[in-house]
Amino acid sequence: MTDLQLWLSAVEMGCFFGMLALAYYLIHVGAGFFNFAIGPYAMMGGLCTTWLIITYDLGVWPAAATAVAVTVGLAALTELAIVRPVQKRSGGGELPALVAVAAVLFAIQQLAGYVFGYPTLPGQSLATFDPVTVGEVTVQPSSLLMIVVALLSFALSALWIRSTRTGRLLRAVGDSNRAAALLGLPVNRIRLIAFVLAGFVAALAGILFAPKAGVNSLSGLAWSLSGFLAVVVGGTGSVWAPLFGGMLLGLVEVFLPYYFGGQAHVYGMLLIALLFFALKPKGLFVRTVRA
Repeated sequence: MTDLQLWLSAVEMGCFFGMLALAYYLIHVGAGFFNFAIGPYAMMGGLCTTWLIITYDLGVWPAAATAVAVTVGLAALTELAIVRPVQKRSGGGELPALVAVAAVLFAIQQLAGYVFGYPTLPGQSLATFDPVTVGEVTVQPSSLLMIVVALLSFALSALWIRSTRTGRLLRAVGDSNRAAALLGLPVNRIRLIAFVLAGFVAALAGILFAPKAGVNSLSGLAWSLSGFLAVVVGGTGSVWAPLFGGMLLGLVEVFLPYYFGGQAHVYGMLLIALLFFALKPKGLFVRTVRA
């Protein structure tokens, strides 16, 4: 494991998984459940960007901005038109919300296939500078941008949650929607903010990762599972926890196929999932509550 180029690839993969996990984390903290449509949000960001460039000859930045806006709109629509009414009719239960977002996952994938087609489309890099060579490692612009944006996303999220009133309200609402409502806190507004921010982070992740392997209308499910597993591994005890989970998965994704070939990373992911679900279901970092 001395090839630095492999380590760079693992870090890049880890940052992608971590950003997906961060999107999961924001909704879990703000709404109290996991939104399995995170992967399709990321897929929509990557697909929409490429499609706008190919079909309408837009510049990469206007296309990316439009794709982010579309994805954020989908995330907001998920909360306003689907999750909120479902939970209202079911008395606020988590299971109906999980079923609803699972349906959204497949609905977005079908919509993407209808609009963008099913072939894999090449990702579009937002950075245009030449690759940077440091020693034996060549850093592609898209890789550098992914790592920098991921670290900024986590840093800004941590700062926002800890230092702003809205960020602190996010935790309060997520701990108990009913208790927060009884205290007169703006539950609906905070939940909507959580969905919007998660959609924004997921869209960025999809756009930044698409240049590495392309994106198609079936990418959403695989990305949802990877992001969820990163949350399971990292836990929800800290804003940074999903990044640790993502990095572990990134190492598995890159090094297992390199040393063992084939689909070794798939079996590695499955083993990690089984171990954490069975032995440490709350993840590596657990939020402590003092009495």
